[in-house]
Amino acid sequence: MRKTFSMLLAASTLALTSFAQSGQDTSLKWLKNSTNVISYQLNKASKTYKPGQNPRSVNPDGTVRLAPYKDWTTGFFPGSLWYGYELTGDKKLAEKAKRFTLALDSVRYLTHTHDLGFMLYCSYGNAYRITGDKTYLPALADGAKNLFARFNPKVGAIRSWDFPQWHFPVIIDNMINLEYLYWGAKEFNKPEYAQAANTHAITTMKNHYRNDHSSYHVVDYDPETGKILRKATHQGLTDESAWARGQAWGLYGYTMCYENTKDQKFLDQAELVAAFIMNHPRMPKDKIPVWDFDVHNALDVDERAPRDASAAAVIASALLDLSTQVKDGKKYMDYAEAILKSLSSPAYLAKPGTNGLFILKHSVGAFLYNSEIDTPLDYADYYYLEALKRYANIKKIDLSKI
Repeated sequence: MRKTFSMLLAASTLALTSFAQSGQDTSLKWLKNSTNVISYQLNKASKTYKPGQNPRSVNPDGTVRLAPYKDWTTGFFPGSLWYGYELTGDKKLAEKAKRFTLALDSVRYLTHTHDLGFMLYCSYGNAYRITGDKTYLPALADGAKNLFARFNPKVGAIRSWDFPQWHFPVIIDNMINLEYLYWGAKEFNKPEYAQAANTHAITTMKNHYRNDHSSYHVVDYDPETGKILRKATHQGLTDESAWARGQAWGLYGYTMCYENTKDQKFLDQAELVAAFIMNHPRMPKDKIPVWDFDVHNALDVDERAPRDASAAAVIASALLDLSTQVKDGKKYMDYAEAILKSLSSPAYLAKPGTNGLFILKHSVGAFLYNSEIDTPLDYADYYYLEALKRYANIKKIDLSKI
């Protein structure tokens, strides 16, 4: 009798354990599925494309648009391989990531762009963070020096473009590249890098943001006096509209600035931008915004307006970071989780072997220029992967065991 009872107890315990594990597996099925897709797509892509010619997007005719080393997006694919390695533990991805990263060595000599953070910090920066291999440091040192050289004390900002139609343009995207300077200030003992990043963030907060906490895309300054010459857009619907990815860049940037400085004004700004995005009346139910929040005001497009998964991925990654910086972070965590589940659904997550071997579908590059509309984008994949890594870290999820 006692033996029978023991057997029944053991069976019951096994059943309950199996049920609990099953419940966990069910709740994380979306994450497991996305990880499988990520592994397949990145492994296949790393065999299909050549280092130095990285996949950027898919052209309307179905061919893949490639990014040479001078392209502002060139660091995202190597960065995605590094995140893919972290998410899956696949050492083959680490080997490929190293090859695609080292192929960008010449980026260290570029002086004409602010995008060095995207180009070098997303590739070489992740490589060094993950491996600790000092081989990656010389290129990072040169790139940080060249990015800092674009800072103008009279303007109080880093010049974004060298396009002749602008005097001293500063775009909201530039907030992301400040992370490179904060890191470089510590790594290379260059406090002036962090000082420039702080000043740039303060200038942008003062001049880019409207009363509703939405952001202009471009502010053009007089480089001699620092006077504002024009507030405009280059990729949004109108000068006064809220370009979706621009709002995402700002949210990410100010969250990152607070994380690096613990300056309360940066956290306050991040939360104001987060509120604008999260409470926007035209945010779709699945929380994947259309390419510009004001597109419905100007065009009778409704659900036909292209969504921008890249903006959603940046927002998710930023909100996850923000959730760890505040006491009431659950609202940010929950919102980011909802975005990730949408991006991980069949509506946005590619089927293995399709989509030019990109991971996410349905992003928008520059709508008004008829460029990269409703297409995969390498930076959508990068920030999606980063967001998944942050999510797993916060939730303490071992992806190898789900």
